[in-house]
Order: sequence, then structure tokens, then C-alpha cells
Amino acid sequence: MITALHNTQLITGGAVVSGKAILIEGKYIKAIIDAGDIPDDAERIDLKGAYTAPGLIDLQIYGAGTSLFGGLPSVEALAEMEQVLLKQGTTGFFATIATNSDEVVLQGIDAAKQYLPKAKGNFLGLHLEGPYLNPKRKGAHPENYIKKATLSELKNWVERGEGVIKMMTIAPELQDDEVMEYLSSQNIIISAGHSDATYSQASSFFNSPVTAATHLFNAMPQMHHREPGIIPAIFEQRPYTSIVADGVHVSFPMIALAKRELGDKLFFITDAVTVANKGAYQHQLQGDRYVMPDGTLSGSALTMLKAVENGVKEVDISLPEAINMASLYPAQLASLTKKGKIEAGYFADLIIFNDSFTVATTFLQGEIVYAVNQQY
Repeated sequence: MITALHNTQLITGGAVVSGKAILIEGKYIKAIIDAGDIPDDAERIDLKGAYTAPGLIDLQIYGAGTSLFGGLPSVEALAEMEQVLLKQGTTGFFATIATNSDEVVLQGIDAAKQYLPKAKGNFLGLHLEGPYLNPKRKGAHPENYIKKATLSELKNWVERGEGVIKMMTIAPELQDDEVMEYLSSQNIIISAGHSDATYSQASSFFNSPVTAATHLFNAMPQMHHREPGIIPAIFEQRPYTSIVADGVHVSFPMIALAKRELGDKLFFITDAVTVANKGAYQHQLQGDRYVMPDGTLSGSALTMLKAVENGVKEVDISLPEAINMASLYPAQLASLTKKGKIEAGYFADLIIFNDSFTVATTFLQGEIVYAVNQQY
């Protein structure tokens, strides 16, 4: 059976295109054709002029709904995250565990390994943010759990995960060469974050072996005219760089600056959490942000589509480019070769939303997994 989505504003190839139809067969996009060429035997879905974009991809999120997976990891928390994120149009995510006890990290690895085989297709693996960070830039991470990596511990985690660990945020300036070489050999994305690296140090490790930077401007030294630090190195070396576009973690003028400097290497994450009253991370919602009990700013209250909306309305990024920052660029970093584009041969992972940036329908690998009637 072929399904044809038509009467839509298609966001593809860096543009918004009308008059086209998307043909879906099985899990994949079969073709993009003129709307007048839809096969007679296709099932037609009229999108009534709504936008259709690639499903969004969040490479750093701790929890959604009622469960903070990143603090109290479980199979049930992952299942809830999947469902909540599909309603938000996020068709791919790395569940993230922040700096914590060895027991919690292992619990998270085991839960992810157990859940991945039965996941719907949007849970893609783990991102460990810590515990191998620089305590000088700890942010909301508990200093008593921050430590330097050892090769033996790292190997134990990676081997136990059997491929489920996809990304790690570390402070590269504090790690031994053997640790960096091992991570690189395992095809784990190494991202520099919560780092106090100097300009010289950062310039030497970015792109080889460190291919990313975590939440630009947050938990890193500010630029200084005599001690430039890691930020100018990021701008010059241009690794894939995530940013929290909520206007709280980073002001919108600074996001605009980052976009000018980094272009197609800047991508959105939510860094989102949810309310928690147990464990090392007891996030409390205060207005438009989450804070720790001592008032320290912690995770965001963003969704990926809200980050896109902020990019468009507050930073003057075009809608197609803001969508790229939420889909194509994270897919490229994570080597998700069948996600992030609306093209023949790609997964039919799609988000359909209206002018108010409200999600109407989410497709995951060709199936409607969320729909709100009459929202186009």
C-alpha cells in the first residue's frame, strides 16, 4: 500500500515547497512527486496546507512526562519518554544520564540495553553527560560524583552496554590519551562539555578525536581578550555544536552570534528535564525553567519544536534552516543515514504542524503514531 501526503507545505532541501506529494511505502519515503501525479491506487491524506518536516532529533534529553530517566533510570521511564516525545514530533532521541553514582549509571545502561530491542524506533541510545567532567565547570552536576575517566571503568561500561552508549560529554583536557583513543575506536561521539579547556587545548582536540561540543556557552569559560578559552576554538574548528534555544540558558542574541559563526554545525537540543523529588537531581519548575533546590539553573522546559519556533521568531533563522538544526544536523553527527531528510529512501519519520507550531501528526517509519484531528 502506498500512502500519499498532499496539500502540504513541504520543508525540504532548505526551502518550503508547495504543490508536491510525499509517497510512503512501508517504512520509507518512496518518492516526492507533483501532486497531480499521485497514483490512483494510493491512499490519500489531505494535510490542508500544514507544514510537513522531517521528524525532529534530540541528542540530549533527560526526561519527559512524569519520569526523569536521567536521574532514576528505568525501562518504564524510557517507554514514557518515547510516547511523550512522539506527541512532540521527536522521532529520534538519545536518553541522557547526567553525572551520578556508578550504581545509577549502570542502572541506566542496563535499562537502555533491555528496552532498545522493543523500542518503537525513536529511542536511539544513551548519551552520558559526565561523570568525566571538569569540576570547575560543574553547573548542576554534583561535584562528589565528578571524576577522571579510567580505561578499565570505561571499558566496563561500554562492553556492558553492548553498543547502547552512543555519545559522551566529557572534559577532554583532563582525560588520558588512552581513554580518548578507546572512545574514538568504539564509534562513540565524543563531545566537549563542562570543560575548562584553554584555547590551545581545545584547538588541538576538536575534530580529532572530539567531534562535538555540548550546550554552547553553558558550563564553559566565557571569552576573554587575554584568555580566549574554548568558545573561540569552537568557532574556529567548527565541530558539531549543540545549543539550548530557550532564551534562558542562552540569550537569543548569543544564539544569533553562534549561528553566524557555526552555520550548519550548530544544532538544537532541549537538555530537557522534568520534575523530580528523589535522587541526585531534584529539578523544580520555576516559570519557564528548571532549577535545583539551591536555585542553580538545571535543565530546560523546551521541546524541539519550540526550539525551532524560537529560532524562527527570536533569532530570525529561516524555517527550513531551523528545521535542519533540529533534524538534519543532529542526524549527520549521529550518523543516522536514514533520518533527517524528506527524500526517497529515507525513513518516513515526519512531523506535521501548523502556523502556530502545534503538532498535528507524527509519522514514525511510515506509521501514524500520534494524531490530533482537525489541527491542520
